[in-house]
Amino acid sequence: MASTPRLRWLLPALLLLVWIVVGGITGPFAGKLSGVATNDNSAFLPASAESTEVNNMLDGFSDTDSVPAVVIAERPSGLTPADTAFLTEATGPLAGTEGFADQFSPPIPSQDGQAAQMFIPISSAGEPADTVENLRDALRSPPDGLTVKVTGPAGQIADLGEAFSGIDGLLLLVAGSVVILILIVVYRSPILPFVVIISAVFALGLASGLVYLLADNDVLELNGQSQGILFILVFGAATDYALLLVSRFREELTTVDDKYAALRSAWRATIEPVSASAGTVILGVLCLLFSDLNSNRSLGPVAAIGIGASFLASMTFLPAALALLGRTAFWPLRPKLADDTSSVQPGSTHRFWAGIADRVAARPRTIWIATLIVLLVGAAFAPTFKSDGIAQTDYFLGSVDSVEGAEIQAKHFDAGSGSPTWIISDQSQGDAVLTAVRDVDGVADAALVERAGQPAVVDGKVAVQATLTDNADSLAAQDTVVRIRDAVHPIDGADALVGGTTAIDLDTRTTAIHDRNLIIPIVLLVVLAVLMLLLRSIVAPLILLATTVLSFGTTLGVAALLFNGPFDFAGADPVVPLFAFVFLVALGIDYNIFLMTRVREEAKVHGTHSGMIRGLTATGGVITSAGVVLAATFAALGVIPLLFLAQVAFLVAFGVLVDTLIVRTLLVPALTLDIGKRVWWPSSLSR
Repeated sequence: MASTPRLRWLLPALLLLVWIVVGGITGPFAGKLSGVATNDNSAFLPASAESTEVNNMLDGFSDTDSVPAVVIAERPSGLTPADTAFLTEATGPLAGTEGFADQFSPPIPSQDGQAAQMFIPISSAGEPADTVENLRDALRSPPDGLTVKVTGPAGQIADLGEAFSGIDGLLLLVAGSVVILILIVVYRSPILPFVVIISAVFALGLASGLVYLLADNDVLELNGQSQGILFILVFGAATDYALLLVSRFREELTTVDDKYAALRSAWRATIEPVSASAGTVILGVLCLLFSDLNSNRSLGPVAAIGIGASFLASMTFLPAALALLGRTAFWPLRPKLADDTSSVQPGSTHRFWAGIADRVAARPRTIWIATLIVLLVGAAFAPTFKSDGIAQTDYFLGSVDSVEGAEIQAKHFDAGSGSPTWIISDQSQGDAVLTAVRDVDGVADAALVERAGQPAVVDGKVAVQATLTDNADSLAAQDTVVRIRDAVHPIDGADALVGGTTAIDLDTRTTAIHDRNLIIPIVLLVVLAVLMLLLRSIVAPLILLATTVLSFGTTLGVAALLFNGPFDFAGADPVVPLFAFVFLVALGIDYNIFLMTRVREEAKVHGTHSGMIRGLTATGGVITSAGVVLAATFAALGVIPLLFLAQVAFLVAFGVLVDTLIVRTLLVPALTLDIGKRVWWPSSLSR
């Protein structure tokens, strides 16, 4: 018997030691993920995409190992010989050096004499962003009055890399600081918040290590968006699970003197809802595996790994730390043992939430009808949410070189210069395809690729290179690609395929719309099945899922009003509502799971009416705190200056608050109270 007390602290201590070792090994990988991330759209398209097929056929016609950078120079009063000389002299020494082609185009003047452009091929291997930065450094000191920018596909890759560079440092700093601040306010303790944060950091290290190994071995594609979402998801989920365990532990400490017994009871009561929550989110995000777009499909396992690591750390490292700290974790407001433990009811100290529960119980039908009307008003604007795609130049929040350069280029040249559209066809129909392409509205120029004055032929195929009148990254250029395809596909015997930078963007957008329409129904079915298994009911899961979908509709409607109005966004990528839906449904269901599993537990003893009141009272504070933490961590994505992440950050943060403060606090409890025990049908609780 003497060894038992020793084991009670020795086992938690050994578990902490294991996590310290794991953290020491995997932690550094969080800072290395950018090295295995890819931000090139072409890498995310399925092999069946038309632009992918063209890209695979271009080896014989073009240098597919390079990405064009466009140097654009402008002097409104007219270029001078010194300006042209500067461009040649500044870029000349770079030719043939690491990352650069052996030859660059000479400065090409515009017809109005106010601008010139150069095409600089940059190797797509290695680090093209670093190569572009070297090019920009060489052009950093132009003659007075001359504006010089680096744009084109290579310029955009570099600017995307720069935008994502804040993920490793700034994003983690902001997210961690926000979580610590909220936890200090919630617990009024200087110790517990840091224990929770350490748990989240260990979870992030474990997840980062696994994702790095998978990405480095080409098992999955990682991009900056997935990396940012992984960081935020781990911090938010790990903190949510920790809040639930800590809240139940503190509750048990008021009824049990022994800290180990209190922790054991808290862990047993928490493991089911936390497991169900983590399982729901994991299954929800894994639905992205049905996506045709590689970037969407890879986010599924990346997010699932993050949630799994968060669950593991919260259910192993955190209990071990709490077992050793006991009541000290809550210092200076240590929970005290109640004098009469038999009179203690769950949540009896939560006077605010007891008051909310009593008010909902007094007029449940009035409350759920009123709440429903408010949510429906917001959801009515959801159809106005614009998510048909945006130009790549609209990806950035704020000014970047590639966008400013593209605007200058569009003023003085055919905006598609430097990023041609390629049309590959059978040799016998090359001339017919060329004629059809030249007649398409939006095509500035088109020509067959030649060698020694003759059309180049590779495996019986010829290539047409077309320059578009619109910027290659614009939606207008994508519309032109659609018209080109409509013109060349019907030509008998041509077997024409259209690709290039603009076609890649078009196919990415089209595939993303397909993914959105396919995956959303799958997520709904998966989440519904999980809820039915968890609650052993049909009615309650249908109510919970319907209210969560309504919450998403309200969020989308409010976002549409703000994005189209005060924020004046150009639109949204099709994956924005998809990602928001997956995370909001999976994470929004979390809070209903936390609530309804506690209500079911209480209903077994006290009946559904009293069980709902007691469950809402007991979980109100912790679920609200969890919702605020998750909303705040997702809002931290807004520090990355990219429209996509800013929109996802707003949608998830706002949606989580709607779920937490309105749906879970008012709508679900009021509906449950009004329906009564029938909400558990067909389980025994409904009888």
